[in-house]
Amino acid sequence: MKKIAVPTEEGRVAAHFGRCPQYTIFQAGGTQIEEKKVIENPGHRPGFLPRFLNDRGVDCILAGGMGIKAVNLFQKNDIEVVTGAQGEVESCVRAYLNDSLKVSDNICDHDDHYGRHGEGGCRH
Repeated sequence: MKKIAVPTEEGRVAAHFGRCPQYTIFQAGGTQIEEKKVIENPGHRPGFLPRFLNDRGVDCILAGGMGIKAVNLFQKNDIEVVTGAQGEVESCVRAYLNDSLKVSDNICDHDDHYGRHGEGGCRH
């Protein structure tokens, strides 16, 4: 079994993992989705979401973007992180399960002082 969490906004992968309105959590066996549950974002606090999702059995995150500090915290909690995912949430999860997910660059660069969006980094 694999549990995958996806930051969700209007049915699509949200641009920023911590500031999305919801998370969609999928339970999969092999390449098949067995369960799908949408939960409200419990809040963006440093270090909270890795523990919160780990406690719920999540072992993989598909996200549009996430800062490097958050990536490291998830990895310390034995949660795989895939950034650069875009599109409809369930389609991304199906592609990931079938090893065909196409990702772009991590669209979040909070840890870069100037970032690619100008001074202050990511602005989503």
